[in-house]
This record gives sequence, C-alpha cells and structure tokens, in this order.
Amino acid sequence: MSTSLLHDYSGNPDKSARGRGAAIIIYMLFLGSVLAVVTAPIGVLIAHVKHRGAEPWVQSHLQFQIRTFWLGVLGGAAFIAAWQLLGLVGIPPMAPWAMGYLYFTACMIWMVGRCAVGIARLTSNRPVDNPRSLAFGGARVTLTDA
Repeated sequence: MSTSLLHDYSGNPDKSARGRGAAIIIYMLFLGSVLAVVTAPIGVLIAHVKHRGAEPWVQSHLQFQIRTFWLGVLGGAAFIAAWQLLGLVGIPPMAPWAMGYLYFTACMIWMVGRCAVGIARLTSNRPVDNPRSLAFGGARVTLTDA
C-alpha cells in the first residue's frame, strides 16, 4: 500500500468505516494473547479475511496487525532455536533461562506498544503511517509530555 493512498483516502473516516470494528477487535485479541495465546492466531485470521474489504486507512491497521503477528512468530521461532543451541553448547542452565525471560519481556513490551499505537490511531480515525515498520508504525514514542 502506498503512502499516498494512506494520506489521500477519499471519504470521511469515521466509526462506520468498513473494517474498523474488526480492527478494534483484533487489537483486543492481540492484547488478550498476553493471558491466552490462542487469541492472537484468531486475530490474525480475522485480519487476513477483512483486509481486502476494508477502507484504505483501515487496511493500514490490518496490515500492521498482520505484521505484528508474523514478526512475533518469526522472532519467537528464532529465539527458540538460539535457546536450544545455547543449551546444547553447555552454557549453565540459568543463562538461557534468564535470556528467555528478558526476551519474553521485550516481546511483550513490543507487542503491547504496537497495539497501543494502533488503538490510539484507530480511535482517532487515522491510518498507521508505516504499517510495514518493525517498530511502532512510524509513530514517535516517548516517555515525556513533550
């Protein structure tokens, strides 16, 4: 999806935009996956199904959600492989476990952050600026009021 399409969409983005309700539900399913992992695959399935029929600005959210899921799966698989290799090398067992907890924590922060940015943009009826981003969709994330 081109950047110009995201910013030059026709029509008035509002709560009745095609696909907006599904995008909200998917963000909630992704956040729910913190407690029940099964909700994330359900969310990505819905995103894949709803992507084509959605308004262009909502499509940016659905693409962002699809990438969030698949990047998470890819990162998880890579980490599990590295974790297994560390175990085979003979590193003391606490090291891979500590790395696992740190990695899991970082992944949770990344996923919750992406959902927070997406929800903030969706509720203000704005597209995700860069849905193909590895971070937060082009949003400037700070911990200050500035």
